[in-house]
Amino acid sequence: MKKTLMAGALLAALASFGALADDAAPSNPADNGGWSGSGEFGFASAYGNSRSENINAKLGLNQENDMWKNNFFLTGLRSKADVKVVDANGNTTDQLTTTANRYDLGASVGFKLDPRSYIVTATRYEHDDFGANLWQSIISVGYGYIALKTESTELSFEAGPGYKRYRPADLTETVNGVSTRVQQDTQSEAVGRGLINYKYRLTDNTALENTLLIEAGSQNKYYQNDIGMSVSMTKKVALKLGYQVRYNSDVQQDTKHTDTLLTTNLLYNF
Repeated sequence: MKKTLMAGALLAALASFGALADDAAPSNPADNGGWSGSGEFGFASAYGNSRSENINAKLGLNQENDMWKNNFFLTGLRSKADVKVVDANGNTTDQLTTTANRYDLGASVGFKLDPRSYIVTATRYEHDDFGANLWQSIISVGYGYIALKTESTELSFEAGPGYKRYRPADLTETVNGVSTRVQQDTQSEAVGRGLINYKYRLTDNTALENTLLIEAGSQNKYYQNDIGMSVSMTKKVALKLGYQVRYNSDVQQDTKHTDTLLTTNLLYNF
């Protein structure tokens, strides 16, 4: 009953929020130094014969004017689900256990050489309790080029060298019948970073965006592709369907190379 009341209150708040957002005039980046931003939030909860809780959120800030092309982002993912656990007596029970816990933050600062080309410095940090790497960080310097920019379409590229450090996921070893987690050594290497960003407005209220990130070194090659389609409900509020694919070439035994994430979120533009 308590969860039903909370869900009802959340829906009422979202309805009021959407109405207020519809009345508000959309911000013009030209009026505030080229700044714009968006926030995403998604939540799902199931209880009964099975239990699960999932939450994901994303915040992005962008600035583009005659001199700068900057980007800042923060994302988070946390999930819980029923996992079968065997106790000391050999009995199997379902226990609500964390199955995903990840956050990712980064920034890029681009200084424009002309309306289309720019020098960019980028950094990114990721922590993932259930990924191929417990954490990874990178800093890079490169060249960016805006190949196409119209009212409905934008295509840009970034490429350059960087330096990356990461710690592979812990290994589980059995010693005298007892499972023990063994911490792995931190790795570091020079990498090449590439970024391709494509945006296309299908209709007045429907937009498509795809971003491909490449961080390739001799030890590990990391690829991440994010594709999303948003449909506006009001001037500032939209629903967004997103699909993310992440790949690491160097993983521990019994760890998969590829992770995928499908989200349906409420999106707010500001």
